[in-house]
Amino acid sequence: MSRTLIVIGLSMVAIGLLWPWVTRIGLGRLPGDIVIERENFRLYVPITTGILISIVLSAILWLINR
Repeated sequence: MSRTLIVIGLSMVAIGLLWPWVTRIGLGRLPGDIVIERENFRLYVPITTGILISIVLSAILWLINR
């Protein structure tokens, strides 16, 4: 359990450090992501980005456990 938490924590740090480069390739602004902007309000729901990340992580974990 502790090993899993360490891997998750390190993954989150890596994503945080790589975020400026990830946004340059368009991840986070894909078609299907919902953005509602008003005068004093902004709502961002990254549906497509979440699905894409889920598929990639599932494939990676499937390959690791195989």
